[in-house]
Amino acid sequence: MSQFQEYAVYKGDELICIGTKEECAKELNVQPDYIYWLTTPTAKRRLAKRKNPEKCKVALRL
Repeated sequence: MSQFQEYAVYKGDELICIGTKEECAKELNVQPDYIYWLTTPTAKRRLAKRKNPEKCKVALRL
């Protein structure tokens, strides 16, 4: 099993980046904790309530 968890970050259907949360955070110019937060159930509920949820960034753990 890999020591580092990989993430895929999407905006709508467009893939923005794939990598560790540190690599994705560097690519998006955000903190690594934000990438992790995007994978939580709380983030998914909040983003689903937005007017245009398809325009939100979402992350998946691979």
